[in-house]
Amino acid sequence: MAARTLSMAAYRALARRGTADAQNFDTPRPAGEVALIFVGYVMDMPAVQDLAERLVQHRPDLSVLICLPDEIFQNQTRDITSAQIYRTKAPGEHPRAVEAFLDHWRPDIALWVWGGLRPMLIDEMSRRDIRLHLVAAHQTGFDGRRERWLPELARSIMSQFATISARDDTSRTALERLGADRTRIEPAQDLQATGRLLPCEATDLDELSAHLSGRPIWLAADIREKEYPIILSAHLGALRVAHRILLILNPTSDYDISKLCGDIDAEGLSYALWSAGDFPDETTQVLVADLPDELGLWYRMATVSFLGQSFKHGGHGRDPMEAAALGTAILYGPNVGAYLNSYTRLASVGAARIVNDATSLSNAVGRLIVPYQAAKMAHAGWDVVSEGAEVMDRIITLVHEDLDARLADRGRSP
Repeated sequence: MAARTLSMAAYRALARRGTADAQNFDTPRPAGEVALIFVGYVMDMPAVQDLAERLVQHRPDLSVLICLPDEIFQNQTRDITSAQIYRTKAPGEHPRAVEAFLDHWRPDIALWVWGGLRPMLIDEMSRRDIRLHLVAAHQTGFDGRRERWLPELARSIMSQFATISARDDTSRTALERLGADRTRIEPAQDLQATGRLLPCEATDLDELSAHLSGRPIWLAADIREKEYPIILSAHLGALRVAHRILLILNPTSDYDISKLCGDIDAEGLSYALWSAGDFPDETTQVLVADLPDELGLWYRMATVSFLGQSFKHGGHGRDPMEAAALGTAILYGPNVGAYLNSYTRLASVGAARIVNDATSLSNAVGRLIVPYQAAKMAHAGWDVVSEGAEVMDRIITLVHEDLDARLADRGRSP
């Protein structure tokens, strides 16, 4: 354990003057290994949650603790699907708060994403021999305020990371100015979401694919009640272009089934209700896909998918990488703040298109229902997913190697 530098000792003394906010630890530490991932930038959350899910899939005895500043912790929208993944608020910088946090969770490894460094937490983890990695650092994650009044603090902190990777050349230069050793900064692509590979029942997929062969299909996924009229109006427009087109309408979990079916009836559309055991036939114009956890099936069925919770103000969209990973062209509305980075990436390569109303949605569906048009978008989306997966794979390998080495060291200890 290295001695603290003078600047770190001074920072610690200043941190003691603050208040040690009490933090409740209602959730017990999970058994086995724990990897802590600190996220300083809200736009990185989709990618970090994808990384966490892949880590626990690859290492069954591992749990992942996603550690967030208060402003990010209070504004999470995506559900956690694994019992091995936890989200918690980061402790304050008072030494007692940091010590209590680490005494409870006892992480075996820590990844620090983007920036927003917390010297007290980093220093205490290093003193406990918790191996630290600065991952995909970005210049915006380092404001320089601490460095101005404690010029050696940044250099001290940087020296405590076992590895450092930067998102681009500008970020690499910023890290060097803070005292990171140039030879230790690894180039890395941006940490990007890859999407969960949503499952489906193979028998349902085979049966529906055979039964609906030849029919153009589009999906409206995760649709809020206020979006029903837009979706149904767009479908009426699409029917004028392709009279055999089928809409698979997947409502949000809080939908009112009588309201939805009433809206469909009022538009003169024939429908089948999936939860009632209805099976779409040649005359079905809308399949109401209202059972939970079946989006993996519907993404695989649809040539083009509109991702809901994105038309009306207050919506946040849903993860487009899930759709891109399953080979569907993507349409979305203007309110996708929670996944803006992912939508921007997909749109920049032609894998996703924004629509603003029923008319533009109808026109887009009419154009993209032509197989080769949608296939171009789907292929571009798959390329984006694959690029993100390469960065994820490098991080996963790094975590495995560190944890394996830690287990080996423990085995050699008397």
